[in-house]
Amino acid sequence: MLQETLQRVLPLGDRHSAIVVCNETHRFLVAEQIAALDAESSIILEPEGRNTAPAIALAALYAKSPDSILLVMPADHVIEDVAAFHHALDIAKRSAADGALVTFGIVPTQAHTGYGYIEADAVDGDAVDVASFVEKPDQATAQAYVNGGRHFWNSGMFVFRADRYLEALQTHAPEMAAAVTSAMQSAREETDFVWPDKEEFLASPSDSIDYAVMEKTSAAKMVALDAGWNDVGSWSALHDVKDVDDDGNVRVGDTLVHDCRNSYISSESRLVTAVGTDDIVVVETKDAVLVADKNRAQDVKHIVDQLTSNEREEASLHRQVFRPWGSYDSIDSADGFQVKRLIVNPGAVLSLQMHHHRAEHWVVVRGSARITLNDDEFDLGVNESTYIPIGATHRIANVTDSPVHIVEVQCGDYLGEDDIVRFEDNYGREGTNT
Repeated sequence: MLQETLQRVLPLGDRHSAIVVCNETHRFLVAEQIAALDAESSIILEPEGRNTAPAIALAALYAKSPDSILLVMPADHVIEDVAAFHHALDIAKRSAADGALVTFGIVPTQAHTGYGYIEADAVDGDAVDVASFVEKPDQATAQAYVNGGRHFWNSGMFVFRADRYLEALQTHAPEMAAAVTSAMQSAREETDFVWPDKEEFLASPSDSIDYAVMEKTSAAKMVALDAGWNDVGSWSALHDVKDVDDDGNVRVGDTLVHDCRNSYISSESRLVTAVGTDDIVVVETKDAVLVADKNRAQDVKHIVDQLTSNEREEASLHRQVFRPWGSYDSIDSADGFQVKRLIVNPGAVLSLQMHHHRAEHWVVVRGSARITLNDDEFDLGVNESTYIPIGATHRIANVTDSPVHIVEVQCGDYLGEDDIVRFEDNYGREGTNT
């Protein structure tokens, strides 16, 4: 979906002008997805999520010039009629050039209670003043909005000049503006990534652009958009945009169902079965399993809040972690040991490194790997292995045109990812332990 978001606008301009704001733990996955499109971007890494208003401010401060016109798009939207979107974008750009803060109001197709609404008197081919922003309504109120014709779904997409957004933020959320500005003034750039200062950024309040700016500014404008839009921000919304079977089910991965209807059932790593269920969501990943009423799928945020308050590692860590050279999947762990599956991409190479607290055993299970171990260099094929003692300098390289898969067994008194000393690295990570 990130790639589809970029592809909507790449034909319109510079293939090197995209700015992606994401969490630092996703940086290599994002860079890989963008490179696959033969595009380039600046990737700004949030130390921690602070909602949309600070994230957009990071991009506005990084823009090429103060009067750059920014198109702000979340990466989890579906837009079926791209030509209609481009037409609406042209209208929005003209208004933004004159200083307006423009949002898109989606022409509603049903009385949806999962979206906020924008009240405005839409005029075809023009940006109009926003009368009000409305919170997610109950069913009866949503139906009244649709019948009245003056309310539109809040798309969460925006067009404005960078300087106008920053001026509005300074006016309506000065503490946020100051914190984000300080964070970018102290930012560092490494390879494809921009790292705002963590301490300064975490001083910013957490707030959405709607609450921080759009509901308070007198410069808010709306362009009506009818382009087959869907905010795939919940599993139930994903059900709406996927192909269904004869019983209205969407099934992804290894699944078996009996007497189930209108459900979304997804499996990532194992068989998932369901019997006699209607209107539910079942999502299995390597990290966890979610079961929810489809009409309440957006309430998963309450589970996330519990994970965070209980300091559960699932709130911040995934079993599969992406790196610039590929990925690793933590298969099993207990006191004193951990088992991982490493996938090293063709032509990729890990950093030259050592560990103070753990030894490692490597078994190649697919492909061929070139191993550096202290002063030696040698190749390992399928069903061949080597042992990396504590303190040994080592690295893995894939000099072939196919991925290499390695099962790694770690043993030691401390197995944290920060037990790493990098001596050389092709991705600018020398001296770091992340």
